[in-house]
Amino acid sequence: MKITLLTVGKIKENYLRDGIAEYSKRLGKYCRLEIVDVADERTPDGASDATEAQIKRLEGERLLRCIREGDYVIALAIDGQMLDSVELSDKLERLGIQGESSLVFVIGGSLGLSDEVLRRADFRLSFSRLTFPHQLMRLILLEQIYRSFRIMRGEPYHK
Repeated sequence: MKITLLTVGKIKENYLRDGIAEYSKRLGKYCRLEIVDVADERTPDGASDATEAQIKRLEGERLLRCIREGDYVIALAIDGQMLDSVELSDKLERLGIQGESSLVFVIGGSLGLSDEVLRRADFRLSFSRLTFPHQLMRLILLEQIYRSFRIMRGEPYHK
């Protein structure tokens, strides 16, 4: 199975880069992982709703250019379905059994995902009703994908 993290912006903090590198290495045992970053747009302080919509649209266009026809797209969205770790593991396992060999997890920028990206998504996943920094979500998502594979294989993992 190939898993792609498709994200907006670059990671600037070393502690996040280190964590992402660690879980990327661990996931190498279970899947082919690719992390693709697209450029983010600078959001001016006090930006109008129209400006924010334009920024999301531009970032969304960049994201959509990276998604292929046969990809199964999972968009991280606050209004998505909340799953616990076992449910996420079951979902990933079912997708594999159904022949979905290329999963793309999409994480938007600081303003979230455009409507166009959300419409392209096959599934919307929410980690919480809380808002997390989009850069931190990369690390959280990778850890949960790693946990999912450990659960699938009946391997021990702390709870």
